[in-house]
Amino acid sequence: MGVPAVGPAPERRPALSPIDGGGLDAPGALDLLRQGELTITGRLTDASNATLYCEISAGEAAGRCVYKPVRGERALWDFPDGTLAARELAAYEVSAALELGIVPPTVLRDGPFGEGMVQLWIDTDVTVDLVALTRSDEPQLRRIALFDAVINNADRKGGHLLPAPSGRIHGIDHGVTFHTDGKLRTLLWTWRGHRLDAEETALLGCLRDALAADLGARLEELLTVRETRALADRVDGLLDAGRFPLPSEDWPPIPWPPF
Repeated sequence: MGVPAVGPAPERRPALSPIDGGGLDAPGALDLLRQGELTITGRLTDASNATLYCEISAGEAAGRCVYKPVRGERALWDFPDGTLAARELAAYEVSAALELGIVPPTVLRDGPFGEGMVQLWIDTDVTVDLVALTRSDEPQLRRIALFDAVINNADRKGGHLLPAPSGRIHGIDHGVTFHTDGKLRTLLWTWRGHRLDAEETALLGCLRDALAADLGARLEELLTVRETRALADRVDGLLDAGRFPLPSEDWPPIPWPPF
């Protein structure tokens, strides 16, 4: 089984490789997701919430996507009902601002079962051993670990990592994010307490500026005021500490099941 080679931090690449997204680049995928007609062809039965596999088409453009209707969200004790789809889009907005291509193109729109999150389907490299991958120090995972610290991801399981044919590793399932309380729960603790490198510090600085401008305005339509302020505070906290966070002693640090 293969694992992406460990090497220097990845250079910036296009947000989406057509080989991963059914022939679509990121702008084309977003246009299709917003305007295309959804046809449900299956359901991902191992998902906690209603997760529907769809074909999507608009004129000559076509692709595949995942549709998670708000009405299919399972109630959680610590997150307000009916907010997970918006949190998925908020995670995409932060990913897009970081320009690392972590979260696949994502929109919030109406569908066959009402409003929901629609996200481009990513093809995966089935030769990659996910267990070995999560235990490696693959540089892309380091960036995902930083991303998760920023969005306060409470559920980074191994199965939420998608190693794609292009070599990029995407991250999905970001519904339980952006809580005001510290809830980081992840398999990616390899870099706990490590110093941020220069690129990571620069990324967080750019994100802080974006939150004070247009990104902050977009997130205010998806999250509460307290949640957007907590996001900005986490970015400031990471910059002030200059290190990756340590596991909390008050919250389980690893999700269950881990895959």
